[in-house]
Amino acid sequence: MRTYPITVHWRQENRTIQLDVPEGEYILRSFEQQGEPLPFSCRNGCCTACAVRVIDGSIDQREALGLSREVRGQGYGLLCVARATGPLEVETQDEDEVYDLQFGRFFGRGTVRAGLPLDEE
Repeated sequence: MRTYPITVHWRQENRTIQLDVPEGEYILRSFEQQGEPLPFSCRNGCCTACAVRVIDGSIDQREALGLSREVRGQGYGLLCVARATGPLEVETQDEDEVYDLQFGRFFGRGTVRAGLPLDEE
């Protein structure tokens, strides 16, 4: 089976980890199985706890529901649903930073009113 070198610069831990990951395997899962667990929360590609920015290479992350095409186009990825497709170098990101990129435009758009039935709004 073909494997690819995956390098993760884990900013928050001031560490760099490089492991070989089998082609098509989820990067997060493979790192865990090799004794190098990385940050995560949902494992479903819906949050931003495992967010990275791609430095070199590319990833297959078609299951990354937690990132819009726009944010993915800026080089962000989610390791829990990212599959190895070739050599890759990434850097972990702060969850709040990526969450704001993804969802920030939806916040602060008016007030929330409690207690009104939907048909009275």
